[in-house]
Amino acid sequence: MGEWIAIILLVIIGLILIYIELLFVPGTTVVGVVGFALTCAGIYLTYEKHGALAGNYMLVGSFLISVVAIYFSFKSKSWDRFSLKDTNKGKFNEGYSLGLEVGMEGIAISDLKPVGKGEFGDKSYEVVSMGSHIESGSRIEIIKVLGNRITVERINN
Repeated sequence: MGEWIAIILLVIIGLILIYIELLFVPGTTVVGVVGFALTCAGIYLTYEKHGALAGNYMLVGSFLISVVAIYFSFKSKSWDRFSLKDTNKGKFNEGYSLGLEVGMEGIAISDLKPVGKGEFGDKSYEVVSMGSHIESGSRIEIIKVLGNRITVERINN
């Protein structure tokens, strides 16, 4: 009788540790590994000491306990505290290049090496030169707009 209590405690403690791993400890840690090892040890000892029939019962019982625990944790909404409730309504750089067209002229407000800042109208944008260095204060012209990538070249006077 003492063996059964030890085996059942191994399995139950192992399953509890696995459940704790899922709910409270992020990632795979010692808690989950120890829980898995204890559960496997309990099932193995059942097969070893009490035969295949008892081992099969222990294996199926452990599986059913796990499924029931997961079912009730979902039903009780305990997973809700781990889920994101807010939605992201913003968009990255939405309308960033709105109003910019090929041929527009502006001023480089920083050195373009090849990336820097350019001013078109009253707004500044991150721009890219065609690989050449353009000094701050130089007049620039948009030669290509692809998404939020604005490609410029120096205007030679």
